[in-house]
Amino acid sequence: MSDALAAVLLLGGSFFMLVASVGLIRLPDVYCRMHAATKATTFGMGGILLGASLIFQSTTVTTQALLAIFFLFLTAPVAAHLISRAAYKRGPDLCADTAHDEYGKYLEGQKEEEESPDQYGDA
Repeated sequence: MSDALAAVLLLGGSFFMLVASVGLIRLPDVYCRMHAATKATTFGMGGILLGASLIFQSTTVTTQALLAIFFLFLTAPVAAHLISRAAYKRGPDLCADTAHDEYGKYLEGQKEEEESPDQYGDA
């Protein structure tokens, strides 16, 4: 039973990695590609690590796999958010098909606050 579950987890994780790699090639801009890469890290590697822990059935392997999954789920979304924020401020523009740009409105509001004098009249 555990071998079948491990095979399903390994195949599911591999499928997420495959779909994400296709997404890295086919998606139109850096922000969509970053989304695909983040999903591959969290879901794909999570499934592969869980499958490996079921195959080896060792407490050290399971502990290492769970710690790796924890750190992946903790760091991958934060890193992708920070990189995409930096890319938005400095890097390439959004693709032409993007329907909503709510972050651009937020940045414009921040620029207006920086340019307006503070409450004491200093610039």
